[in-house]
Amino acid sequence: MNNSSPHYAATYSGANPALSSRRTFKIMMSAGIGHFIEWFDFGLYGTLAVIIGANFFASGDPAVALLKSFAVFGSGFLMRPLGGLYFGSMGDRLGRRKVLVTVIMITSVATFIMGILPTYHQVGILAPVLLVLTRLLQGFAAGGESSGVITYLAESAAPHRRATLTCWSENFSFMAFVFGTGLVLLLTHLLGESAMNDWGWRLPFLLAAPLGLGGLYMRRNMEDSAAFHALKQTGHIETAPLRKTLTSSTKALLFCVGFVVVKAVSSWVLQSFMPGYLSTHLHYSRTDAYLITTLGLLSVAVCMPLTGYLSDRIGRRPVMLMGCGGFILFTYPAMLLMTKDSVGAAIAAMSLLGVFVALFNGGCGAAMVELFPTAIRYGGIAIAYNMTVAVFGGVTPLASAGLIAFTGDPLSPAYYVMGTALISFIAVLLAKETAGKTLD
Repeated sequence: MNNSSPHYAATYSGANPALSSRRTFKIMMSAGIGHFIEWFDFGLYGTLAVIIGANFFASGDPAVALLKSFAVFGSGFLMRPLGGLYFGSMGDRLGRRKVLVTVIMITSVATFIMGILPTYHQVGILAPVLLVLTRLLQGFAAGGESSGVITYLAESAAPHRRATLTCWSENFSFMAFVFGTGLVLLLTHLLGESAMNDWGWRLPFLLAAPLGLGGLYMRRNMEDSAAFHALKQTGHIETAPLRKTLTSSTKALLFCVGFVVVKAVSSWVLQSFMPGYLSTHLHYSRTDAYLITTLGLLSVAVCMPLTGYLSDRIGRRPVMLMGCGGFILFTYPAMLLMTKDSVGAAIAAMSLLGVFVALFNGGCGAAMVELFPTAIRYGGIAIAYNMTVAVFGGVTPLASAGLIAFTGDPLSPAYYVMGTALISFIAVLLAKETAGKTLD
């Protein structure tokens, strides 16, 4: 399709609402399915951290092996700021679609490689070295993913539906986590823990190849966002968008960082820390741990469309403040409930935390987009988002497990979540309401 045609512009200006609605759905599915695959690939490591620790590190202590596995998990996040700088600049100069095509190719290849890596028992110290290198490649690609999809969806939405559409970027990622943990749960049930530990853990990683091809097909057929298309038509593309961002949007960057702190920590606590925590520290069976995590993540996916809609109706700040307040008040009681050796109680606790994740994320994506002008939006979000995720999100499983090892208190990770929620609460409280604003 010729994106420079009047028909294309008219569609996005609302001249043809029915066609615009169909196009919006196509945009959401094209970007969202690719996002699903991207985070299925990236999140698998956290779900399988206990098994990966046992296969790639020499340690007789499962808790120590888990700590080492979480350290490698965090290494992938160290590359995200570099990926964000590279892909953010590319996205603002060349377009959103080209970057989103590139990152799904890199991530899928890296994830497939992870599924065929030799273990410590096969090649010794070379095994964790190869694991770290593969994880670094994944992290570099992930630096261009979330900021790109959030930007793309928001720029393709009507102002009064921006959060409703943008929240699907988060929803697809949590559905990917649900699918990933659900798949691991199913394989563990069918194969048994012994076979899963020996070779079954490789199967989800190998699935990256066919999934990646499907995602690549979807993204290659996407149109670029309406806002970027309009910017390109006027010739106002920034030649040095990162420099422009750092010199003209410092306040926006700081607010974006403040928003992302609890977003990053809460997401990775549920997805990556909890499976290992439940089985290693609270002594649930591996199957029960995966079941609890899967249903907790499912609560996020179910609630997210509602919280996005709510954010468009009542504003970003009220919904995000409710999410932060929930974490501050209820994280400790929820984790205390998990220690009661009851699968039902643990599911209820995880689902409660999932509701708070959905509340905050329902407004956060749109709020970040509305901080930056189109010419520097992709790079601006990429810088703030990936720096914050690297500092807070990537170390979340390691920091949480380290707190338990240091204090001997299995509930100590709650304080980490509560502290980061307070940071984001203050940031949202100080920010202006942006719901419904024109992007430029």
